[in-house]
Amino acid sequence: LGSTRKFTHWPDAHGNGVLAGEAAFLDSGRPGVMLHPTMIYGALGEDNVQRLAALIRRLPVLPLPAGGRSLVQPIHQSDVTRAILAALEHPWSGPQTMVIAGPEPMPYDDFVRAVARASGARQPRTLNVPAGPLIALAALTRFLPGVPTIEGAEIRRLLEDKAFDIRPMREVLGFTPISLREGLALTFAPLHRRGL
Repeated sequence: LGSTRKFTHWPDAHGNGVLAGEAAFLDSGRPGVMLHPTMIYGALGEDNVQRLAALIRRLPVLPLPAGGRSLVQPIHQSDVTRAILAALEHPWSGPQTMVIAGPEPMPYDDFVRAVARASGARQPRTLNVPAGPLIALAALTRFLPGVPTIEGAEIRRLLEDKAFDIRPMREVLGFTPISLREGLALTFAPLHRRGL
């Protein structure tokens, strides 16, 4: 597994590690595939939608760079598992790479609202705030009790579109990923069962 972080315009240790791993794999000549998932959600202890839901509950207004218009295409952990199992069965000819993602891209603001609905939180008021001030404010989150820590690099990446063609995934691996609505329902079902 790699990550679509390899496509970022702001390289970091994670993205550079993915690129190095991909280069080594492609140079090896060995048959197989390196799957590059987008944001994975729904796994036990994952820190993507759970942390976002916590922010929505704690903050009266959710500031978003570019008004949350950048595109995201998250993939549920069950689809990552399906992709791995399908890839293990496929007869690859040489080393290849493939992006695996959710069924369709959407603006980050829509993603935020979908997480709020699924988690039972109120619909957030969002505020369009330039990335620079948000990056500076993100450093303060580590000192605010009950508020998840946010890194400046995470704010920067919210300015990037993360939209991908999943036809290769559908055609080669033979399945269509579940919708965000279904994936979020699975993600928050344990909370709803406990009445949280």
